[in-house]
Amino acid sequence: MILNFANILAEEAVSVQSAAEAVTGDTTAAAATGTRSLMGGDMITTVVMMLAMVAIFYFLLIRPQRKKDKQVKDMLSALKVGDRICTIGGLYGTIAALKDDTVTLTLGSLQNTIVIARWAVRSVENVALENDTEPQI
Repeated sequence: MILNFANILAEEAVSVQSAAEAVTGDTTAAAATGTRSLMGGDMITTVVMMLAMVAIFYFLLIRPQRKKDKQVKDMLSALKVGDRICTIGGLYGTIAALKDDTVTLTLGSLQNTIVIARWAVRSVENVALENDTEPQI
């Protein structure tokens, strides 16, 4: 891509130089003015466009992803015993115990427990699910 761009610039510089020689007959002045005007405007435009593309990628892709990653990290570090959570596998439960990298969940009214990785927690739920309450007879 860069080589193609350089080849195109070289061909255009040669054509500008030959046109200037035909008009003025002076080879050194024509070459200097042709390449200077050709390279100056195109180079600035190219640099501005590249900077604009980097800014667009930063504000549309990189910055929102960093913000989301920070929120997930804060949520995982704020887990505590008794929180209602949803796992990435779709299991809802209550945290029974926490260790460094694992979470022990209590599932449902039968008090079944499972151990999952801390990174497998999708979200912390604010309300209890209706099937988690004891049936009233």
